[in-house]
Amino acid sequence: MKIAMIGTGYVGLVSGVCFSDFGHDVICVDKDPAKIDRLLAGEVPIFEPGLQDLMAKNVAAGRLSFSLDLAQAVDGADAVFIAVGTPTRRGDGHADLRYVMAAAEEIGRAMTGYTVVVTKSTVPVGTNRKVAEAVRAANPTADFDIASNPEFLREGAAIDDFMRPDRVVVGVENDRAQKVMSDIYRPLFLREFPIVFTGLESAEMIKYAANAFLATKITFINEIAALCERVGADVKSVAKGIGLDGRIGNKFLHAGPGYGGSCFPKDTKALARIGQEHAVPMQIVETVIKVNDQVKQRMLDKIIDLLDGQVNGKTVAILGVTFKPNTDDMRDAPSLTIVPALVGMGAKVRVTDPEGKREGEALLPHVRWVDSAYQAAQGADVVVILTEWNEFRALDLEKLARKMNTPRMADLRNIYSRKDALAAGFDIYEGVGR
Repeated sequence: MKIAMIGTGYVGLVSGVCFSDFGHDVICVDKDPAKIDRLLAGEVPIFEPGLQDLMAKNVAAGRLSFSLDLAQAVDGADAVFIAVGTPTRRGDGHADLRYVMAAAEEIGRAMTGYTVVVTKSTVPVGTNRKVAEAVRAANPTADFDIASNPEFLREGAAIDDFMRPDRVVVGVENDRAQKVMSDIYRPLFLREFPIVFTGLESAEMIKYAANAFLATKITFINEIAALCERVGADVKSVAKGIGLDGRIGNKFLHAGPGYGGSCFPKDTKALARIGQEHAVPMQIVETVIKVNDQVKQRMLDKIIDLLDGQVNGKTVAILGVTFKPNTDDMRDAPSLTIVPALVGMGAKVRVTDPEGKREGEALLPHVRWVDSAYQAAQGADVVVILTEWNEFRALDLEKLARKMNTPRMADLRNIYSRKDALAAGFDIYEGVGR
């Protein structure tokens, strides 16, 4: 089948590359000439393990191409996917749909024959019907259907999630559109991965509900972690004990400095706003948002306490600034709250991250970037683990401690134990919920 993917951000590029690996002919479109130039040169503009090789394979096979020309890509396409950004709108918490609607209008003008217009961007309930109206307004005679196909890709594991998904959700309104979407996902049908067909509104709601629930699990265990610290319990043991219950599960029960990234902050705010507009307040979700902000402040307080309350002039080593490992994504990362606060209080901050420098240099001014944890720790008064990259999981703790002015550690991802840290020469080790 011929597929046009509008938008070459994280969702659009990963989806386009994977669809081409299914055997479809895919054209990925973007308005950014610099991004398209990089893609045409074989360069992936985001960090995602395995994506570079998979993209090169399908470009070489002639199934995958990149273009600035939306009309050419849409002409004759069986399906056109909208995968543009829906950032949180300033002031009201709404998802900003201007890019989605602009894409819908352009698609409508370019369509030539029956096409399924598929919204892959995360959008509020009711948006797909507005997309249909925009397409129809741009081309009153267009022969098309609308489908909602939200993504559930984890950054750092996106290719595996696409190729071996827990489920694929598709919202459609008739058999004709369902047939096209079934053909697109045929390789997954053949391997018996669950494909859930619903109505448009249900598909839109599934995306928000799933992300809000996962954000709630993270925030729940972070609240439990705070209580564990007061009563002398270990949150890792608590998480293991409750996670073995099949009704709960062990995923997303890792205490830390709060959730971040491209989805959870944006989608929880949007869902809360949708609830307010329909007079059904999402009280749990609203509380999750509030508590997640408090968790970041609590982590900052831990660091300040390790500096004996005197931050000005102290040297802080930050290990990891992306919101999670195996990505270069800095969106709503805890580091964007914690690091500027330390700088503002007069700390000298050294930062190391395997992939975060490209985005982080602009987002975290007035810090010094170094190449390793040991360089960051040289003469430092405290070392802070913010992101659990593999290279931070097997550090020589004795070497790290020897390099520091005062060997103290804030392990905000619980990747070491107090016993091991103290044995290696650290004076103080502070984890989360332990």
